[in-house]
Amino acid sequence: MTSGTPARSGTERVVLDSSDISRALTRIAHEIIERNNGSADVVLLGIPTRGADLARRLGERVLQADERTDPLADVVGSIDITLHRDDLRRHPVRAIEPTTIPPAGVDDKIVVLVDDVLFSGRTVRAALDAVSDVGRPRAIQLAVLVDRGHRELPIRPDYVGKNLPTAAAEHVRVRLAEIDGVDEVAIDRTIGEDV
Repeated sequence: MTSGTPARSGTERVVLDSSDISRALTRIAHEIIERNNGSADVVLLGIPTRGADLARRLGERVLQADERTDPLADVVGSIDITLHRDDLRRHPVRAIEPTTIPPAGVDDKIVVLVDDVLFSGRTVRAALDAVSDVGRPRAIQLAVLVDRGHRELPIRPDYVGKNLPTAAAEHVRVRLAEIDGVDEVAIDRTIGEDV
């Protein structure tokens, strides 16, 4: 899907629309600034694919709310986790995404990892390993658009757009305009894995 209305199964229910997502990101941006006494030492690293787009949107809001004129590239990047995943033997090989780190790096910074959905926690665990490959932050925090529960690892987000209790067999589908042509979060009641 690249534009227009996304194809939906008859079992999908939209739980967040474009305005809900926008409000959630604005709230998270303000929470990041408040928790960290401003944003001067904050670096946002999105986990591809949709986490990278969410990190860019969050970065814009953080800079605007903190009245900073820094270029977005100085505070936002992305971190590929492919080689740190613990399920490489179970799933087909996926293409390695680019890792982009702001010019000042992550050493002694507060890194906020950004992802679309928090489920088992395994993606975040891989992201923590990937961050350690590029530097030593002062602290690492986690921002997610949706926390759907069902954790398999002791990982908890610092910032959540929406807590969305789900059955383990349900899909949570995050669609973003940059990729899917629309901003929405839907729950699909069919059995399968999250995408």
